[in-house]
Amino acid sequence: MADEEINGDTDDIQHDKAQKKTAKHDSGVADLEKVTDYAEEKEISSQDISGALSLIGDRRNKEAAERLEKEKELQKVLVKKDDIELIVREMEISRTIAERTLREHRGDVVAALTTLTN
Repeated sequence: MADEEINGDTDDIQHDKAQKKTAKHDSGVADLEKVTDYAEEKEISSQDISGALSLIGDRRNKEAAERLEKEKELQKVLVKKDDIELIVREMEISRTIAERTLREHRGDVVAALTTLTN
């Protein structure tokens, strides 16, 4: 009879361990389902996508217009050829970069050279 009690206790212990293990795994599954349920509920409509694309297109057009306006303003700035040559010779950079930097600094050679050295 002592053997039956020991075996019965062992079966109970194993059964309890199995229940704890199952309960532990079930809680993880429930947590995972909470996360996936939220993701499944969220849908993207084609109208939202087309709206987002139009916003991106509008922003690009606006930025392009701003760049064009800035280029027009820079072309209005008068710079001396001697100043451009000085910057090209001293900084060993291309003529276009030297001219652009000089125009950005409104023809100020010192400011342009300072920017190029920093």
